[in-house]
Amino acid sequence: MEWEQLLSLRRFGDAKKRLRKEQDETRLGFEVDYDRIIFSAAFRSLQDKTQVIPLSKTDFVHTRLTHSLEVSVVGRSLGRIAGRQILEKHPYLSEIHGYKFNDFGAIVAAAALAHDIGNPPFGHSGEKAIGEYFKNGNGQRFKNLLTNKEYQDILDFEGNANGYKLLTESKKGVERGLRLSYATLGAFMKYPKESLPKRPTQHIADKKFGVFQSDVDSFREIADELGLIATAKGTDVGYCRHPLTFLVEAADDICYTIIDFEDGINLGLISEDFALEYLIKLVKDSINIKKYNALVYMEDRMSYLRALAINTLISDAIATFVANEEAILKGEFNVSLMEKSKFKAQIQDILSISVKNVYQSQEVIEKEIAGYKIISDILEVYTTALIRKKDNKASNYDELIISTLPKFYTDTNGSIYSILLNACCYVASLSDSAAVHIHNKIMGKSL
Repeated sequence: MEWEQLLSLRRFGDAKKRLRKEQDETRLGFEVDYDRIIFSAAFRSLQDKTQVIPLSKTDFVHTRLTHSLEVSVVGRSLGRIAGRQILEKHPYLSEIHGYKFNDFGAIVAAAALAHDIGNPPFGHSGEKAIGEYFKNGNGQRFKNLLTNKEYQDILDFEGNANGYKLLTESKKGVERGLRLSYATLGAFMKYPKESLPKRPTQHIADKKFGVFQSDVDSFREIADELGLIATAKGTDVGYCRHPLTFLVEAADDICYTIIDFEDGINLGLISEDFALEYLIKLVKDSINIKKYNALVYMEDRMSYLRALAINTLISDAIATFVANEEAILKGEFNVSLMEKSKFKAQIQDILSISVKNVYQSQEVIEKEIAGYKIISDILEVYTTALIRKKDNKASNYDELIISTLPKFYTDTNGSIYSILLNACCYVASLSDSAAVHIHNKIMGKSL
């Protein structure tokens, strides 16, 4: 892969190539991507979507929105630092084409801002709940009406694929969604493959999937423009990652490792003494003990250690990225940057505590159970009504149910697959509170 191609400013519908040296420095194309994402309705809905604790009533626990903003900030730093070193190594990018190190930061920041934009309510259990409805619930009845790949799309409903769909989907009067630059869309694609075959290799890019069958053609166009290396065989669709995706992933890994841990402390699920001991192990080479001991309040001690920990992991991730740039460009680097971290042992210790004390806490488990029921019931009502309408068998109740959907999701002229996928994407678009509210309405609890 070549950096000039990977940094493409092209957007859908462009008649000619956008040149970096012709860009308006006051409103760079990659920065426009960031603006379009942050003003989108899908991004705003993240303010009421679970990061760790579903339906938390505390004001210091992270939502998907605050998490995404923090990941974006870390991603911007990673991109800028890496960009400076890449331009030093490949001066033609700057001297001939006009790229600057801030471009790399802007691309990573925008992709990182959007990295959770397609996630359903109730955290990762929301994805599982959607798939569970089609695997073990009444949704099984649709299996024989779909191709294997179409059925796998909804069986393993994936927030990353839904995110790509949200960012690029055409609607009446709006072609290709937000019309982001191809460089940003490429960096966003954490898993640049379709749902089948599942995990064809042990490469990190094959861990999950990132594009639904409905969006395969548009993704091929973007991948070809960026020069991503094809990895799939025959008619299957799969590519190596865009190199900057590794930085987007690292930003996410850094934030959830440190900040989910911090949420556990704030919620009282992890004791302060225990937590601080683990963080100090991570930052022991950079901590100013005198400054740390002068901090009276737990919140200030935590903030200080958090900042040190994030900076430590940023520097470590950059060192790994730069050292492996050639392998990354060849598509031969097959793990996350954090997997190669010299702090891997400390990171694993922190994650183990978070899993035990936070992710598997009784509060989280109880609310995830409720989320499964809520999502299953909503899917049952909407898929039944939409399919009956397609078959000209809709009851008055079905028509009433369909009338509560946004217009975009009411079209039943398409295939069974498109109707079911749209129903899943509608459920995924709901905030935690909206899902609860809709569930109460369809269960007759709001009267």
